Amino acid sequence: CACLVGSEMCIRDRTTTKEKKDNMDFLDIKVLLEELVQCCQSPDISVSEWAERWYGTYVANRDITEKSATMYRQKLKHYVLPKIGDVPMREVTEIQLQEILNSSNSSKSTAQKVKIVMQAMFRRAKSCKLILNDPSENIVLPKAPEGTHRSITDLERKEILRLAEEHYAGLYVLTLLQTGIRPGEAIALRWGDINFKGRTITISRAVESGTKVKIKDPKTSAGVRVLPISDYLYERLWHRKKNADELIFCQPLTGRMHSSSSANDYWNNFKRALDIQMGAKVYRNKIVQSVVAEDLVAYCLRHTYCTDLQRAGVPINVAKYLMGHSDISVTSKIYTSMTPDVIDRAKESMDDFYSGL
Repeated sequence: CACLVGSEMCIRDRTTTKEKKDNMDFLDIKVLLEELVQCCQSPDISVSEWAERWYGTYVANRDITEKSATMYRQKLKHYVLPKIGDVPMREVTEIQLQEILNSSNSSKSTAQKVKIVMQAMFRRAKSCKLILNDPSENIVLPKAPEGTHRSITDLERKEILRLAEEHYAGLYVLTLLQTGIRPGEAIALRWGDINFKGRTITISRAVESGTKVKIKDPKTSAGVRVLPISDYLYERLWHRKKNADELIFCQPLTGRMHSSSSANDYWNNFKRALDIQMGAKVYRNKIVQSVVAEDLVAYCLRHTYCTDLQRAGVPINVAKYLMGHSDISVTSKIYTSMTPDVIDRAKESMDDFYSGL
């Protein structure tokens, strides 16, 4: 009897466990169906519509810096919305979001930020029952460079110098190329920062990136520096000279100081004109086949200045000062880029040394 009782208890226990499992499965299905019904009843809005509502509700009203808020806007504007802005939220797939990351041709830092923005936006859409599943949940970062920039090619330099003579942003681009200053430092410059007699330019402030017009001091003392002005740049600055308190580079229509965003537009307009000058195909005032490299950005001009210093034989400790680097290891990452003329100059120096022994 004990065995029978035990078997009966065992069967009862197993039955109870199975019933519990069935009940749990039923509850899971019920919850899923409820979510599906809610999702179907929610408005079928596009990615652009949701992005605007999401940003205004969950980003703009958060206690975050202006720079961070701008980062969200820029990543949506330049990476997400051009690709899937018109797509209904419910129809967005994981592969579409992964392709946005893969095709961005950006640095690792930029890819990480785009990923953060997309995941935050779609995760919130799921919690608001706009979508049943989050297509951004499993997207992964593509292989990307660690935020380094390149020097411009000889052809790019030739075309940039030619366009700079006639384009309204030409002096700005030329200043970046022949002083190596950062865009934020350039747009904060006033004519009083230039010593025309000594042919130098003093860098002591910058417009903070990602802000409208927020002037900041350099992060470190290394950011404050006095730079030499080449004869080529000096002549062009001299002919544009104004009162000491006036901005050297200002917004063309308003005369106001550039924000980091308008300075970026300043460069993009120059790059578009450069593209057309170099042979891009244009249809109805829109470039349909570009010839300018996608990775040509304003910071390439700063990188080029540093490599120019190396090619000119400027010692690395002097280059560190001129670039405003707080750590010489940052400068050395650029100075390790060997070019044929640098190697030839090293050979000539060694030949001169050995011949004197």
